[in-house]
Amino acid sequence: MDISQFSANLIDWFYNWLNATFGITDRLYAEVIISTLIFIGFIILGWIIVQVFEHYFLRWAKKTKTKLDDEILKNVKKPIYILVIFFGIFFLLENLSILDQYQDILRIVFVFLQVFLVAFIITRIINVFFAWYADRRARKKDISQHILFVFKAVINAIIYVIALFAILAILNIDLSGIALGGAVTAVVIGFALQSVLSDFFSAFSIYFDRPFEIGDFIVVGEYAGTVKKIGMKSTRVELLQGEELVLPNKELTSTSVRNFKKMNKRRITFTFGVTYDTPLKKLKKIPDIIKNIIDPDKLEYINKIDRVHFIKFADFSLNFEVVYYLKTKDYNKYMDTQQEINFAIKEAFEKEGIEMAFPTQTIFLEK
Repeated sequence: MDISQFSANLIDWFYNWLNATFGITDRLYAEVIISTLIFIGFIILGWIIVQVFEHYFLRWAKKTKTKLDDEILKNVKKPIYILVIFFGIFFLLENLSILDQYQDILRIVFVFLQVFLVAFIITRIINVFFAWYADRRARKKDISQHILFVFKAVINAIIYVIALFAILAILNIDLSGIALGGAVTAVVIGFALQSVLSDFFSAFSIYFDRPFEIGDFIVVGEYAGTVKKIGMKSTRVELLQGEELVLPNKELTSTSVRNFKKMNKRRITFTFGVTYDTPLKKLKKIPDIIKNIIDPDKLEYINKIDRVHFIKFADFSLNFEVVYYLKTKDYNKYMDTQQEINFAIKEAFEKEGIEMAFPTQTIFLEK
């Protein structure tokens, strides 16, 4: 037996008792008294729920390490109490015969308020989760708060749309025409905003797949720079020259992106040449000279030297190739290290009397 049937039976019994005891023939007295008592009962039930939250759930939540459960309970306590009061108001008004002609309207209003209040409670819980997650990511400064805000708004909107369809279904309203109209409207909007929506969904792809984050140094095509902002439509990159480059998110998800932050160590290859008149004895010394310079014990960021080889008889030089690894991904530190190596090579070659090559050409003339 539901509450409506129970209250109706209780009113019948109380009316018969009033009639038999006091001779009251107006049923409205019984309806008002019983409905008021039921409403008071719901108020008491709401108060009990609040007390349970205050003295049990919240105290339990304070003992946990995370503040997430505390915030969820604080945000749902009052809406749940209000929901209980709505039930009390509904049963108060439902049992009054003088409002029989308005019962359909009251039912529609109650269903609307009930479903949307439940949707409101769900969105508050979701907002708490987003606030908690945004706070964690903000400490690392690796994600745009704008994306999280829009993502939260989209999810909240979806919940309210679902609530609206639930109301229509409860009220037995035919949804086929609304669904067809919504589908046609969605198709039209999709074609009109195809480019914008493509960038919009690409932003979520970047957020979930995380090919790069704010602060990462990336290379996209011919452009290289540091990611400064990831928005819903575009990503902003500060180039090495200092200017800002705005790239559509769709382009970033459909092309190759080189992310240097993901690099654990950097492999460096460079070449240099010495003149052809360098004696063989000194040529053979060059690999040891280079290995002595590129030494992890002498240079802070050197991981290891891989190889040094005399690789080519070029047009005007004898070329050597050097490969080594850095244990840093910082570009400036790489350039500082390479500069220090270059100075050391120049200094060592001057001491050994080894001459660095430069473009030359010998012309023989016959008389």
